[in-house]
Amino acid sequence: MAISMYQASIPQFTKMLTNLANILQKGEAFAKAKNVDGAVLVGDRLALDMFPLSKQVQIACDQVKNGMARLAGIEPPKFEDHESTFAELQERIAKTIAFAQSIQPAQVDGTETKEIKFSIKEWNFEFIGEQYLFAWIMPNFYFHVTTAYNILRHNGVEIGKADFLGG
Repeated sequence: MAISMYQASIPQFTKMLTNLANILQKGEAFAKAKNVDGAVLVGDRLALDMFPLSKQVQIACDQVKNGMARLAGIEPPKFEDHESTFAELQERIAKTIAFAQSIQPAQVDGTETKEIKFSIKEWNFEFIGEQYLFAWIMPNFYFHVTTAYNILRHNGVEIGKADFLGG
């Protein structure tokens, strides 16, 4: 039995964004316990040429809201990329989850062969729906969630695989 585009995406994105929110809670608690300004962790990165934690969370959320909106044929919500605190990142995740949950299965199922075209800066992309979901949205989403996890773990936040995968 083949899994539908909706079932392969929205429930998993929601679960992983919830896990990311829980990981960020542990990061915030760690900062408070160690008397570290939370902005230090939110602004930290793994390497100089990588985005900081805040941008990793923003991009993970953007993959879900923009990607699923393209598949559903609706306008995604616009979020300003100004988050600089754990609370602001939590708010962005919550808004992304709410948007994802507002998408109905009928809006996404049947989009396997839908043409998806978009540009990022000077790069132009063309996909069909199934390829877009499985070869673009999901890998990018997991990359940025994993990198956010790794930034916090690298800084000593006591999180592990169970936190990443959730309950």
